[in-house]
Amino acid sequence: MDIAELLQFVDRLVEKQTGEHLDDLQKSIAQGLCEGKSYKDIAEDIGNGYNENYIGDVSRQLFKILSKSLNEDIKKSNFCWTLERAINSQIFSFNNNNLTWCPYYPRGNPGRQEEAIAPSETTRTRTQYHDLTLAPKVRKFCDRTTELDTLSRWLIDEKIPLISVIGTAGIGKTTLVKKLIDRHLDDFDVVIWKNLKISPQLNKIVADTLTKIVPDAHREDDQINDLMALLSEKRCLIVIDDLQEIFVGGQFAGRYQTRHKNYHQFLRAIAQIEHQSSIILIGREQSPEMLSSSGNDLYPIKSLAVGGLESVEILENLGLTDRDNWADLIQLYEGNPVYLQDISALITNIFLGKVSEFLAEDGMIITELMHGQLRESFEGLSSVEQAIALELSKSNHPISRSQLRTQLSLSSTDLINGLQSLQRRCLLKAIKQDQAFFQISSIFREYLITIKNGNFGDLN
Repeated sequence: MDIAELLQFVDRLVEKQTGEHLDDLQKSIAQGLCEGKSYKDIAEDIGNGYNENYIGDVSRQLFKILSKSLNEDIKKSNFCWTLERAINSQIFSFNNNNLTWCPYYPRGNPGRQEEAIAPSETTRTRTQYHDLTLAPKVRKFCDRTTELDTLSRWLIDEKIPLISVIGTAGIGKTTLVKKLIDRHLDDFDVVIWKNLKISPQLNKIVADTLTKIVPDAHREDDQINDLMALLSEKRCLIVIDDLQEIFVGGQFAGRYQTRHKNYHQFLRAIAQIEHQSSIILIGREQSPEMLSSSGNDLYPIKSLAVGGLESVEILENLGLTDRDNWADLIQLYEGNPVYLQDISALITNIFLGKVSEFLAEDGMIITELMHGQLRESFEGLSSVEQAIALELSKSNHPISRSQLRTQLSLSSTDLINGLQSLQRRCLLKAIKQDQAFFQISSIFREYLITIKNGNFGDLN
């Protein structure tokens, strides 16, 4: 049987499952996979601007369809020879039942081919459990290719056990991680999304996970060990969103509330104990485990700080005109997707969508939504951080540590710890010249100026 007949077989399976035939892209991908090519090579062969990540996404959708049709766990590594085995079986009747197209098919005695394949672990149907009830639905995603590729490499290629995604409120952390999961959902046996705003207790998260995945695990006194066993036995991905909810407010970043200190040992265990799973932490501030183990080869962890968007695509279909001014609007609000959507609604309602007229106004406009989120961030700072932030807001230029030390009545220890804590919250940027200079976020600075002027009455 030649490649045309194999593609015909795949087409029949896809049509049976979806009601639609293979399109030209899917055919080219299927042929490339059967020839043992990588996603990158397939993308180069097809051309038309496709990249390897998009080819991978389309491939995984095809694997999912075929897996359902054949009741097999089909993936890139077994795509070709699983199809060969299916065609050669007595379930399907083709003119030639001895297909040997796959160039990397596990060869054996031709007369005992089926017996040789049967024991393989890769032919067993993999049981999967996905709980994404608390995950957001991605309706619009743009300008995050680099971040998505980085996370994919850490998660799939390097199998990093503990990954942190941090950034300010509304910057798109959760959307980025959900898009990552959409891309790699079939790479995991278990995928679970937890939000600490809804259920912050670690014991409840562990118990809920074990109850759904390992119903027979009833040892309440040893559930952490049971979970670690599960993470070793199965390829699991657990996302913990809104990590900042378990930290103490009014103190330096990353200090656990007393009732949540068990997260410290749990996350250290995730980084130190050998297993095949991953935990992704999403939050506005860095957890202490990421800092204490960073750069240590014994503890493979990675952290990604999510910055603002730059592409004007984020402003499309929001009722704005003056496209030439969109980049300036994005820069003004630091590429924050939530803030940009909010300010776009204001521009549409008050300025009839004319971005140029809005930008001609005197200074940045802080909306009620922005004010609420920024106030929450400010009130969560320690008194030292608040003093540093207020001092930095007096200048629109970066300030050195020595200047801050002169202008503030703080000890060297407090100043250094305060600067580090603000950085861990993604509210402070260090600019390296002959010495380090520091500057707070321009939106945060505008908020502080606004409340100092008494416009919102947040400061006494």
